[in-house]
Amino acid sequence: MCDRFLVVVEPTGPGSCRVTVAGELDVVSAPDLRDTLRAAVYDHDRVEVQCAGVTFVDCSGLSALLAAARAAKAGGTELRLITVPYSLARLLRLTQTGRAFAIEPDAR
Repeated sequence: MCDRFLVVVEPTGPGSCRVTVAGELDVVSAPDLRDTLRAAVYDHDRVEVQCAGVTFVDCSGLSALLAAARAAKAGGTELRLITVPYSLARLLRLTQTGRAFAIEPDAR
């Protein structure tokens, strides 16, 4: 594990926030990501997950993202992945889980 994991939540307006994720999303960092996204989805109507700094994703990291997508859908929260790096986009494509998310190429 070379890359330090970082997850930061910033408000972006009334009822919305951006969760910036960087480093490796793996078995070690997935619980922190899962907890952070669960809280963000619960507390906001719109959550953007900024993924530009993600350097690696394993099945645990993917599972944390999918859990957030399920929680968002159940609670009526809009969840978007933005600036998705190639490695994550490829994993979403190979696992056919990309449709669980709204995906934007860039943060606007």
